[in-house]
This record gives sequence, structure tokens and C-alpha cells, in this order.
Amino acid sequence: MKEHSPLKLFMQPDVVEAGCDEAGRGCLAGPVYAAAVILPPDFSNGLLNDSKQLTEKQRYLLRPIIEKEAVAWAVGVVTAEEIDKINILNASILAMHRALDQLKVRPGHIIVDGNRFKPYGKVPYHTVVKGDATYMSIAAASVLAKTYRDDYMDEQDAAFPAYQWKKNKGYPTKAHRAAIEQVGPSPIHRMSFNLVDRQLKLEFPEE
Repeated sequence: MKEHSPLKLFMQPDVVEAGCDEAGRGCLAGPVYAAAVILPPDFSNGLLNDSKQLTEKQRYLLRPIIEKEAVAWAVGVVTAEEIDKINILNASILAMHRALDQLKVRPGHIIVDGNRFKPYGKVPYHTVVKGDATYMSIAAASVLAKTYRDDYMDEQDAAFPAYQWKKNKGYPTKAHRAAIEQVGPSPIHRMSFNLVDRQLKLEFPEE
């Protein structure tokens, strides 16, 4: 017998609804990832929640369940180079659009974590603050986006061990910033971000 999730299954149960979320928006390095997930009407999982509320083990336990039981799912990626060109907000939305592009089933409604999105064709959408802790499809998308991004950063850690990406996944920890100061940025650092604490002073010296 399946446990019931405390999250809601759909915002609009009468249409095919896709949930979207991103991962890595606040990182100094690496791409931003997003996922889109369409769940079936009988989906239930008592563990599923906002990926930030789950342990790493729980996220990786949920991923194959989501992939197997979802009606459709996909992951979209926007690189650090693209982020520098279009900014992180636009990149996060583009990653969601790329995930939606890959869905094998076309949604009739989209729900998105947060409060910012851009129209995806003519498909109606709603933004939901803390949507990953409210709707199962958004929570499922958060799990996929987070785990696939973590996999990528773990792979990059082997090529660039100084930044300790296996531990910080590209987020601005003290050790990560210290490594940038010591060895400089890598090819996948977001050069438009404040990579080190003194960077703003270097770029905009006091008169």
C-alpha cells in the first residue's frame, strides 16, 4: 500500500499538467538545470517533497521511481556561458522551456516553482511560490533537476578538484571562493557572478 504524500497532485486535474523546477540558480559554477514532470492521476509517494527538504540518499531513491511512474519527464540544461550572456533568471526559464520541449506528452497546463516565468507557446501556466513544497509534479521536477545537476558537478570535480564540487556542487561556500582566489576560475565558472568576495572592489574601485 502506497503512502499518501502531503503534497497536492494537481492544480488543474482536468488537463494534462506539467510541473517545472530548476536547480543551481545560486551557484558560482556549472549550468542551471531544470526538469518538467507530468504525473499520472493515481500517483502517490509519501517521501516526495521539495528536494531541499530531502537527503541526498532520498533524492536518488526517488529519481528512478519518478522516471518510471511519470507519464512524461525531461531535463533541460543552460550552460554557464549562456548564463553569462542572458543572466541567471532568463537562463532558469530557458532551462525549463528546454525541458518542456523534450516532453513526449504535451501539457495543457504548466505549474512552475517561484514567481517568474515566461509564456511557453500558448500553454496556460501558473507560478507558485514554494511550489516544490505544494505540488507533487513540481517536487518531482525539483528532485530530477537537483540530482542530474549534482551528477554533472560530481563529474566536473574529477577534472577540477581544487573547487571541491563533490561537496559544494558549485555553491558559494567559503572553500569554493578561497579556491577561486588561489587558482582562478575554471572554464565552467559563471564570470558574470561575484566569484570572490573582493571581486566587486576590483571591478569598481572606490574613487
